[in-house]
Amino acid sequence: MNAQPLRVAGPAILVAAGMLTLVVGLIIGGGAAPRMTSDPGALVRWGLPAAKLFVNLSAAVMAGSAVLALFALRAGKKEYDAALDLASAGAAILTVSSGTTAFLTFLSSFNPQVSLGAEFGQQLGRFLLETELGRVWLITTVAAATITVLAYAFRGWGAAALVGALSLMCLVPMATQGHSGSLANHDSAVMALVLHIIGAAVWLGGLVTLVFLRPWMQETRMRVVVERYSTLALVAFVVVFASGVARALTSITGWGDLISAYGAVLALKVLALAALGGLGIAHRRRFIHRGVGERGAFWVFIAVEFAVMGLASGAAAALARTPAPADTSAPPLTTPAEILTEAPLPAELTIGRWVVGWDIDLLWTLVAGFGIFFYLAGVHRLRRRGESWPTPRTLSWVAGMLLLFWVGSGPIAVYADYLHSVNALDRALLATVVPLLLVLGAPFALAMPAITSRTDQSRGVREWMQVVARSRPMTLLTLPVVAAVLFAMVLWATSATGILRWTLVDPLAHELRTVALLAAGSILMHSVLSPLRARSRALRAIVIASAILTPVALGAWVIIQNGLIAANWFGAMGRTWGPDPLADQGTAGFVLATGAVGVGLAALLGHLKRARKP
Repeated sequence: MNAQPLRVAGPAILVAAGMLTLVVGLIIGGGAAPRMTSDPGALVRWGLPAAKLFVNLSAAVMAGSAVLALFALRAGKKEYDAALDLASAGAAILTVSSGTTAFLTFLSSFNPQVSLGAEFGQQLGRFLLETELGRVWLITTVAAATITVLAYAFRGWGAAALVGALSLMCLVPMATQGHSGSLANHDSAVMALVLHIIGAAVWLGGLVTLVFLRPWMQETRMRVVVERYSTLALVAFVVVFASGVARALTSITGWGDLISAYGAVLALKVLALAALGGLGIAHRRRFIHRGVGERGAFWVFIAVEFAVMGLASGAAAALARTPAPADTSAPPLTTPAEILTEAPLPAELTIGRWVVGWDIDLLWTLVAGFGIFFYLAGVHRLRRRGESWPTPRTLSWVAGMLLLFWVGSGPIAVYADYLHSVNALDRALLATVVPLLLVLGAPFALAMPAITSRTDQSRGVREWMQVVARSRPMTLLTLPVVAAVLFAMVLWATSATGILRWTLVDPLAHELRTVALLAAGSILMHSVLSPLRARSRALRAIVIASAILTPVALGAWVIIQNGLIAANWFGAMGRTWGPDPLADQGTAGFVLATGAVGVGLAALLGHLKRARKP
């Protein structure tokens, strides 16, 4: 088999393997078995998982082709335009398949009498607009239709970046529509599924794009693009593997659960992912450095990957319809804490709990892991070339990443939902200490010499970092006055408005809050530490003073409040240990005020840096 037939055969193999595995998985797991009551019929029972399989595959093509265009292809060339055409086609199929899924989900959930009458239409409209499940599929359908138009109509780098971002964001609602698991793992299950879907989409969609682009690239060019895809696929595999393990742990209660229908379908998916990992290793070792061309062995290898990816996709779609053991063993929500957080109230916070308390946040665990790995890889590359890199910078970066991991997954993560003071410590560290350590690590200064510059008109990580750093929005944000205002706005919004409770209720809002605090804090620290951010010493002094006073003023405001902030959360938790909510809120104010120490330390380091400069 060569590249030309595989353009047609590859997707056919993918879909056929996926459908076959889906049918087997539904039979084994009972995901399409008739219901005892309100059975929607065989068409809905079998059609809904099939439609979801097409949703997964088309979403992967949409996202994977857009990401590959951004990081591997040359704008203005046929390969780039073809990748965006493929993204548009994938989004178009996703529009139809997600709309079909929405309709079949409505039939499966409510089993209405299908008709062309107004009553049926009104029922469908209420489902799409008034239920969480309906809104998820409505948002996905509208977003996919929008991406279809954008990817087809616009071809610049900015438009491609927008399409890539929207494509990845379009995958998020699907991951939040449900989860399997017992109490205490709701947030973990949601985030694991989000990361799993995004990683699988980049991995699978990129492979489809490679085959689709072959006619527009010569062998030497194809080899370069395959190597770049291989790097993306390796990162995606790590994300898929880690999130898959985390997802499985939230769906089972013990080893005995693996000996079940759910365990059988899960094993099928695990075997497929293991095979894909082995194929990826062989792919990197055997083909990348030996050329691609029209060698039959390479394209047969790709065809096998399509088959195994189809198997994994079909197993995933079947697994989504198979009841997990944890679903049947989860206790009912009875206490106030369980009703609010979908998790049991933890034990009293003692000194010992500061050591043994853990609640792993997979997103920031992966961010910290990748951040340390790639930073150390950059340092190693520089030293291998005989160039030096300051050890204090390396230690600062590693410390910042480890602190980020500890804040997101340690005892702070366990108790931040229950104690306002711990939640305030979380915000203070994320807005000041973590950004200070990361900025002192100078990752941009390391990346520029460590990452190979591209000369083929494509953009890699290095080029995109340069584009962002030189962009007008970033230039504006790093102005001292703007950086101080942004820092104040984010800190106040996440501490003194309704956004605080939103971040407590919604796991995705919690992650967005973390991103906002890290971004605002990092921009402020960079501005304060930079020797060329302000021409006037007086202006710099005013900006630094205002930045230092921001957490102090916020802490004072929290302390003097007579009523509870987020009273229907912290005041309704039903704790029988620890300080009462109002006293704990006062402690939270003092904790927030300590954020001034981080800003003051950054100002001192910036002053010493400028004093040493000749």
